Amino acid sequence: MKKFTLSAIALVAAAVAAPAFAQSSVTLYGRLNTTVENQKVNNQARKWVVQNNSSRIGFKGTEDMGGGLKASFQLEHGFASDTGAANATFWGREAWVQLAGSFGAIRLGNITPESYFATADYVSMHNHDTGTSSDALYGGPFLNKNKVMYMTPTVGGFSASIAGTAGEKVEKNGTDFAMNYDAGPFHGGFGYSKQGEMNQWAVRALVEAGPVVVGGYYQKDDLGADTRDVWRLAAMYAVGASEFHVNMGRASQAKSGATVLSPKQDQWTLGYNYNLSKRTKVYAFYTKNDLNKNTSAADNEFSSLAMGVRHNF
Repeated sequence: MKKFTLSAIALVAAAVAAPAFAQSSVTLYGRLNTTVENQKVNNQARKWVVQNNSSRIGFKGTEDMGGGLKASFQLEHGFASDTGAANATFWGREAWVQLAGSFGAIRLGNITPESYFATADYVSMHNHDTGTSSDALYGGPFLNKNKVMYMTPTVGGFSASIAGTAGEKVEKNGTDFAMNYDAGPFHGGFGYSKQGEMNQWAVRALVEAGPVVVGGYYQKDDLGADTRDVWRLAAMYAVGASEFHVNMGRASQAKSGATVLSPKQDQWTLGYNYNLSKRTKVYAFYTKNDLNKNTSAADNEFSSLAMGVRHNF
Protein backbone atom coordinates (compact mmCIF):
# COMPACT_ATOMS: atom_id res chain seq x y z
CA MET A 1 0.00 0.00 0.00
CA LYS A 2 2.80 2.37 0.91
CA LYS A 3 4.52 1.68 -2.40
CA PHE A 4 1.26 2.33 -4.28
CA THR A 5 0.74 5.64 -2.39
CA LEU A 6 4.25 6.87 -3.19
CA SER A 7 3.77 5.99 -6.87
CA ALA A 8 0.45 7.83 -6.96
CA ILE A 9 2.02 10.92 -5.38
CA ALA A 10 4.85 10.81 -7.94
CA LEU A 11 2.37 10.59 -10.84
CA VAL A 12 0.33 13.52 -9.49
CA ALA A 13 3.49 15.61 -9.03
CA ALA A 14 4.59 14.82 -12.59
CA ALA A 15 1.17 15.74 -13.97
CA VAL A 16 1.19 19.07 -12.10
CA ALA A 17 4.75 19.87 -13.21
CA ALA A 18 4.23 18.89 -16.87
CA PRO A 19 2.56 22.17 -17.95
CA ALA A 20 5.44 24.17 -16.43
CA PHE A 21 8.03 22.08 -18.28
CA ALA A 22 6.04 22.39 -21.52
CA GLN A 23 6.31 26.18 -21.29
CA SER A 24 10.12 26.12 -21.42
CA SER A 25 12.41 25.20 -24.28
CA VAL A 26 16.13 25.14 -25.06
CA THR A 27 17.41 24.78 -28.62
CA LEU A 28 20.84 23.85 -29.93
CA TYR A 29 21.50 25.53 -33.28
CA GLY A 30 24.38 26.45 -35.54
CA ARG A 31 25.80 27.03 -38.97
CA LEU A 32 28.71 25.53 -40.88
CA ASN A 33 29.75 27.69 -43.80
CA THR A 34 32.94 26.84 -45.66
CA THR A 35 34.39 27.77 -49.05
CA VAL A 36 37.30 26.73 -51.25
CA GLU A 37 38.76 29.90 -52.73
CA ASN A 38 41.39 31.11 -55.15
CA GLN A 39 42.53 34.39 -53.59
CA LYS A 40 44.80 37.24 -54.57
CA VAL A 41 46.08 39.60 -51.85
CA ASN A 42 47.78 42.82 -52.95
CA ASN A 43 50.59 42.02 -55.39
CA GLN A 44 51.18 38.47 -54.15
CA ALA A 45 50.64 35.39 -56.29
CA ARG A 46 47.18 33.83 -56.23
CA LYS A 47 46.71 31.03 -53.69
CA TRP A 48 44.17 28.32 -52.84
CA VAL A 49 42.50 28.68 -49.45
CA VAL A 50 39.89 26.74 -47.47
CA GLN A 51 37.94 29.60 -45.88
CA ASN A 52 35.64 29.77 -42.86
CA ASN A 53 32.59 32.02 -43.29
CA SER A 54 31.46 32.88 -39.75
CA SER A 55 30.58 29.36 -38.66
CA ARG A 56 28.93 29.17 -35.24
CA ILE A 57 27.17 27.07 -32.66
CA GLY A 58 24.80 28.23 -29.96
CA PHE A 59 22.03 27.67 -27.44
CA LYS A 60 18.86 29.67 -27.07
CA GLY A 61 15.88 29.18 -24.81
CA THR A 62 12.57 30.65 -23.73
CA GLU A 63 10.42 30.31 -20.63
CA ASP A 64 6.79 31.43 -20.79
CA MET A 65 5.86 32.58 -17.29
CA GLY A 66 2.27 33.49 -18.11
CA GLY A 67 0.55 36.84 -18.36
CA GLY A 68 2.50 37.61 -21.52
CA LEU A 69 5.85 37.63 -19.68
CA LYS A 70 8.69 35.59 -21.16
CA ALA A 71 12.32 35.09 -20.19
CA SER A 72 14.86 34.09 -22.83
CA PHE A 73 18.59 33.76 -23.40
CA GLN A 74 21.11 33.20 -26.18
CA LEU A 75 24.71 31.97 -26.07
CA GLU A 76 26.59 31.86 -29.38
CA HIS A 77 30.16 30.79 -30.06
CA GLY A 78 32.12 31.38 -33.26
CA PHE A 79 34.71 28.94 -34.58
CA ALA A 80 36.79 28.33 -37.69
CA SER A 81 35.25 25.55 -39.76
CA ASP A 82 38.46 25.19 -41.80
CA THR A 83 40.68 24.41 -38.78
CA GLY A 84 38.32 23.74 -35.88
CA ALA A 85 39.90 26.55 -33.86
CA ALA A 86 37.69 28.39 -31.36
CA ASN A 87 37.29 32.15 -31.42
CA ALA A 88 39.34 33.97 -28.78
CA THR A 89 36.23 34.91 -26.75
CA PHE A 90 34.16 31.75 -26.45
CA TRP A 91 30.69 33.33 -26.21
CA GLY A 92 31.89 36.40 -28.12
CA ARG A 93 29.10 36.37 -30.70
CA GLU A 94 26.12 36.51 -28.31
CA ALA A 95 25.68 36.13 -24.55
CA TRP A 96 22.53 37.72 -23.20
CA VAL A 97 19.42 37.29 -21.05
CA GLN A 98 16.08 38.98 -21.73
CA LEU A 99 12.67 39.70 -20.22
CA ALA A 100 9.86 40.49 -22.69
CA GLY A 101 6.18 41.31 -22.47
CA SER A 102 3.58 43.75 -23.74
CA PHE A 103 5.97 46.56 -22.74
CA GLY A 104 8.61 45.33 -25.21
CA ALA A 105 11.86 43.66 -24.15
CA ILE A 106 14.86 44.41 -21.95
CA ARG A 107 18.08 42.59 -22.87
CA LEU A 108 21.38 42.50 -20.94
CA GLY A 109 24.80 41.21 -21.98
CA ASN A 110 26.92 40.85 -25.10
CA ILE A 111 24.67 41.79 -28.04
CA THR A 112 25.27 42.41 -31.74
CA PRO A 113 24.29 46.06 -32.46
CA GLU A 114 20.76 46.51 -33.75
CA SER A 115 22.03 49.54 -35.74
CA TYR A 116 23.99 47.06 -37.89
CA PHE A 117 21.08 44.64 -38.28
CA ALA A 118 18.79 47.52 -39.33
CA THR A 119 21.09 48.69 -42.13
CA ALA A 120 24.17 46.91 -43.51
CA ASP A 121 23.25 43.35 -42.55
CA TYR A 122 19.76 43.64 -44.00
CA VAL A 123 20.97 44.26 -47.57
CA SER A 124 23.72 41.59 -47.46
CA MET A 125 21.55 38.98 -49.16
CA HIS A 126 24.26 36.88 -50.86
CA ASN A 127 26.12 35.18 -48.01
CA HIS A 128 24.60 36.84 -44.95
CA ASP A 129 27.54 39.25 -44.65
CA THR A 130 30.10 36.52 -43.93
CA GLY A 131 33.50 35.48 -45.25
CA THR A 132 35.55 37.22 -47.90
CA SER A 133 32.47 38.55 -49.73
CA SER A 134 31.16 40.30 -46.61
CA ASP A 135 30.74 44.07 -46.50
CA ALA A 136 34.23 45.55 -45.97
CA LEU A 137 33.04 49.19 -46.16
CA TYR A 138 30.47 49.65 -43.35
CA GLY A 139 32.21 51.21 -40.36
CA GLY A 140 31.84 53.13 -37.13
CA PRO A 141 31.56 52.12 -33.47
CA PHE A 142 30.45 48.47 -33.30
CA LEU A 143 29.15 48.21 -29.74
CA ASN A 144 28.29 44.81 -28.29
CA LYS A 145 29.93 44.35 -24.85
CA ASN A 146 28.46 45.28 -21.45
CA LYS A 147 25.16 46.35 -22.99
CA VAL A 148 21.70 47.21 -21.70
CA MET A 149 19.08 47.37 -24.46
CA TYR A 150 15.38 48.13 -24.66
CA MET A 151 13.29 47.04 -27.67
CA THR A 152 9.82 48.38 -28.34
CA PRO A 153 6.84 46.30 -29.45
CA THR A 154 6.04 46.46 -33.18
CA VAL A 155 3.27 48.98 -33.86
CA GLY A 156 2.00 49.68 -37.38
CA GLY A 157 5.09 48.08 -38.88
CA PHE A 158 7.48 50.22 -36.78
CA SER A 159 9.88 48.87 -34.15
CA ALA A 160 12.87 50.43 -32.43
CA SER A 161 15.64 49.75 -29.94
CA ILE A 162 17.97 51.84 -27.83
CA ALA A 163 21.02 50.55 -25.98
CA GLY A 164 23.83 51.81 -23.79
CA THR A 165 27.20 50.18 -23.27
CA ALA A 166 29.27 50.55 -20.10
CA GLY A 167 32.94 51.23 -20.70
CA GLU A 168 33.70 50.23 -17.09
CA LYS A 169 36.60 52.75 -17.02
CA VAL A 170 38.45 50.68 -19.63
CA GLU A 171 36.91 52.31 -22.70
CA LYS A 172 34.33 55.01 -23.34
CA ASN A 173 30.62 54.46 -22.85
CA GLY A 174 28.55 54.07 -26.00
CA THR A 175 25.04 54.46 -27.42
CA ASP A 176 23.29 52.41 -30.10
CA PHE A 177 19.89 53.16 -31.66
CA ALA A 178 17.92 51.43 -34.41
CA MET A 179 14.53 51.72 -36.09
CA ASN A 180 12.84 49.37 -38.58
CA TYR A 181 9.72 49.64 -40.73
CA ASP A 182 8.19 46.67 -42.52
CA ALA A 183 5.08 47.02 -44.69
CA GLY A 184 4.44 44.32 -47.27
CA PRO A 185 7.15 44.42 -49.94
CA PHE A 186 8.86 47.53 -48.49
CA HIS A 187 11.41 47.43 -45.67
CA GLY A 188 13.22 50.43 -44.22
CA GLY A 189 15.76 50.94 -41.47
CA PHE A 190 17.84 53.50 -39.61
CA GLY A 191 20.83 52.95 -37.34
CA TYR A 192 23.00 55.21 -35.18
CA SER A 193 25.90 54.46 -32.84
CA LYS A 194 28.31 56.66 -30.88
CA GLN A 195 31.34 56.08 -28.71
CA GLY A 196 33.50 59.02 -27.66
CA GLU A 197 34.21 61.26 -30.67
CA MET A 198 33.35 58.52 -33.16
CA ASN A 199 29.82 58.02 -34.44
CA GLN A 200 27.92 56.78 -37.48
CA TRP A 201 24.42 56.82 -38.87
CA ALA A 202 22.93 54.91 -41.79
CA VAL A 203 19.61 54.54 -43.62
CA ARG A 204 18.45 51.46 -45.53
CA ALA A 205 15.67 50.57 -47.95
CA LEU A 206 14.73 47.26 -49.57
CA VAL A 207 11.89 46.37 -51.93
CA GLU A 208 10.62 42.91 -52.91
CA ALA A 209 8.98 42.69 -56.35
CA GLY A 210 8.15 39.04 -57.00
CA PRO A 211 11.38 37.21 -57.83
CA VAL A 212 13.43 40.44 -57.70
CA VAL A 213 14.72 42.03 -54.48
CA VAL A 214 16.59 45.35 -54.58
CA GLY A 215 18.08 47.15 -51.59
CA GLY A 216 20.78 49.49 -50.41
CA TYR A 217 22.06 51.70 -47.63
CA TYR A 218 23.86 55.01 -47.17
CA GLN A 219 26.13 55.66 -44.18
CA LYS A 220 27.88 58.73 -42.78
CA ASP A 221 30.83 57.50 -40.72
CA ASP A 222 32.51 60.07 -38.43
CA LEU A 223 36.03 58.96 -37.48
CA GLY A 224 36.58 61.95 -35.20
CA ALA A 225 39.10 63.83 -37.34
CA ASP A 226 37.16 63.40 -40.60
CA THR A 227 34.04 61.78 -42.01
CA ARG A 228 33.51 59.36 -44.87
CA ASP A 229 30.50 58.44 -47.01
CA VAL A 230 29.64 54.78 -47.58
CA TRP A 231 26.97 53.32 -49.84
CA ARG A 232 26.01 49.88 -51.08
CA LEU A 233 23.46 48.57 -53.60
CA ALA A 234 22.40 44.92 -53.79
CA ALA A 235 20.01 42.93 -55.96
CA MET A 236 18.79 39.33 -56.07
CA TYR A 237 16.82 37.43 -58.69
CA ALA A 238 15.31 34.12 -57.56
CA VAL A 239 13.97 31.40 -59.85
CA GLY A 240 13.19 27.94 -58.49
CA ALA A 241 16.02 26.89 -56.18
CA SER A 242 18.47 29.33 -57.81
CA GLU A 243 19.43 32.82 -56.67
CA PHE A 244 21.51 35.27 -58.68
CA HIS A 245 23.16 38.05 -56.67
CA VAL A 246 25.05 41.25 -57.42
CA ASN A 247 26.15 43.98 -55.03
CA MET A 248 28.53 46.91 -55.14
CA GLY A 249 29.62 49.59 -52.72
CA ARG A 250 31.96 52.54 -52.32
CA ALA A 251 33.53 54.37 -49.38
CA SER A 252 35.07 57.84 -49.68
CA GLN A 253 38.49 58.76 -48.28
CA ALA A 254 38.92 60.14 -44.76
CA LYS A 255 42.08 62.08 -43.82
CA SER A 256 43.66 63.85 -40.86
CA GLY A 257 46.18 66.26 -42.36
CA ALA A 258 48.42 64.18 -44.61
CA THR A 259 47.45 60.94 -42.83
CA VAL A 260 44.90 58.74 -44.56
CA LEU A 261 42.53 57.44 -41.87
CA SER A 262 40.54 55.34 -44.34
CA PRO A 263 41.23 54.98 -48.09
CA LYS A 264 38.77 55.49 -50.91
CA GLN A 265 37.54 51.98 -51.54
CA ASP A 266 35.35 50.02 -53.95
CA GLN A 267 33.91 46.55 -53.45
CA TRP A 268 31.68 44.40 -55.63
CA THR A 269 30.46 40.80 -55.70
CA LEU A 270 28.74 38.49 -58.16
CA GLY A 271 27.18 35.40 -56.60
CA TYR A 272 25.06 32.34 -57.34
CA ASN A 273 23.23 30.24 -54.71
CA TYR A 274 21.47 26.93 -55.22
CA ASN A 275 19.21 25.96 -52.32
CA LEU A 276 19.25 22.19 -51.88
CA SER A 277 16.80 22.56 -48.98
CA LYS A 278 15.66 25.20 -46.50
CA ARG A 279 18.80 24.56 -44.45
CA THR A 280 21.48 23.72 -47.02
CA LYS A 281 22.82 25.54 -50.06
CA VAL A 282 25.79 25.36 -52.40
CA TYR A 283 27.08 28.58 -53.88
CA ALA A 284 29.79 30.35 -55.84
CA PHE A 285 30.93 33.95 -56.00
CA TYR A 286 33.58 36.33 -57.25
CA THR A 287 34.39 39.32 -55.07
CA LYS A 288 36.85 42.18 -55.40
CA ASN A 289 37.84 44.83 -52.86
CA ASP A 290 39.88 47.61 -54.45
CA LEU A 291 41.88 50.02 -52.26
CA ASN A 292 43.81 51.41 -55.22
CA LYS A 293 41.81 54.62 -55.42
CA ASN A 294 44.14 57.02 -53.65
CA THR A 295 47.39 55.12 -53.17
CA SER A 296 50.60 55.01 -55.15
CA ALA A 297 50.81 51.24 -54.79
CA ALA A 298 50.93 49.37 -58.08
CA ASP A 299 48.52 46.82 -56.70
CA ASN A 300 46.53 47.17 -53.49
CA GLU A 301 43.47 44.95 -53.58
CA PHE A 302 41.85 41.67 -52.61
CA SER A 303 39.92 39.34 -54.90
CA SER A 304 38.57 35.82 -54.60
CA LEU A 305 36.81 33.21 -56.73
CA ALA A 306 35.00 30.85 -54.37
CA MET A 307 32.76 27.79 -54.16
CA GLY A 308 31.14 26.71 -50.91
CA VAL A 309 28.54 24.91 -48.84
CA ARG A 310 26.41 26.37 -46.05
CA HIS A 311 24.37 24.17 -43.70
CA ASN A 312 22.16 25.44 -40.88
CA PHE A 313 21.03 23.18 -38.06
